[in-house]
Amino acid sequence: MKGKFFMEKFRTKLEEIEVNTLSEKAALAKNSRGRLKPEIECKVRTCFQRDRDRIIHSKAFRRLKHKTQVFISPEGDHYRTRLTHTLEVSQIARTAARALQLNEDLTEAIALGHDLGHTPFGHAGETVLDDILSGGFRHNEQSLRVVDYLERPGGLNLTREVRDGIRHHTGSESPFTLEGCIVKLSDRIAYINHDIDDALRGGIISEEDIPEKPSRILGDTSKQRINSMIFNLIETSYKTGTIMMCEDAKESMEMLREFLFERVYIGSKAKVEESKAKNIIEAVYNYFYNHPEKLPNNVRGLLQEASLERTVCDYVAGMTDRYILVLYKDIFVPKPWRFEWEE
Repeated sequence: MKGKFFMEKFRTKLEEIEVNTLSEKAALAKNSRGRLKPEIECKVRTCFQRDRDRIIHSKAFRRLKHKTQVFISPEGDHYRTRLTHTLEVSQIARTAARALQLNEDLTEAIALGHDLGHTPFGHAGETVLDDILSGGFRHNEQSLRVVDYLERPGGLNLTREVRDGIRHHTGSESPFTLEGCIVKLSDRIAYINHDIDDALRGGIISEEDIPEKPSRILGDTSKQRINSMIFNLIETSYKTGTIMMCEDAKESMEMLREFLFERVYIGSKAKVEESKAKNIIEAVYNYFYNHPEKLPNNVRGLLQEASLERTVCDYVAGMTDRYILVLYKDIFVPKPWRFEWEE
């Protein structure tokens, strides 16, 4: 009887801890705006903890380990993938949320789900599908589509706070929770720092190439830069009551972002294979659009609720780099003809 009583009350105890320990500006699990489809609460986990677990156990999350961050199929074990990027965003965002006494569970769930809609070959794939799909393609909207519709039959049914944070982790609109705002800024902190680190490792840039002002304000090593950004986010947000960085740090971070676009993201030797990647994605999309009978059975089932264009886009967007390469070879590369010896 004691065990049963404990299990029945455990989630409410966690919700009470949130009320007693978190900031008055934090999003509390007990006050969640709910799910698209009401369901019975878990006995042990809060609604945000449950969302985090659903994301971690999803197929889309597992596929992130074989999706490009910046460098397509790098020959080396230490370059980032979309999964390691996601984990770094989560770590940064959780650190900030904990320091600011905001809801760490909600922050973690948003961070882990924010890039589930990314395409194979990173932003190169996003560009191709954006040109193909009526109304355009944006990975943040696709991430929301993944959790609302594509994962499991009927989606993951996440809370509105997590869905909003995923949808607005990029773009001009801000999430309605401070936790979502933390993830949005942590995403930028993470990719600026780890993309510089990867570009340095790959010999695309050198430390001497990094602009002088950001180095002077944020530090001249990877460790110093990321620490400065995180500490500034926490300190400035604490002082202002909103999620932000001071002007000098914000300007320095934007200068580093522009530097990455100029020296790494566009036209560098790391990007020379992107045109091939784009051709592969376009070819595979066109093949399945013109031969919908070749779609897997589970994908064809989605045609009952979505257009052929949308369904093929969902299928291609969900592929990993290595899967689409194998598929492309299987579809378009001639197989050797083998003859049987006659007795």
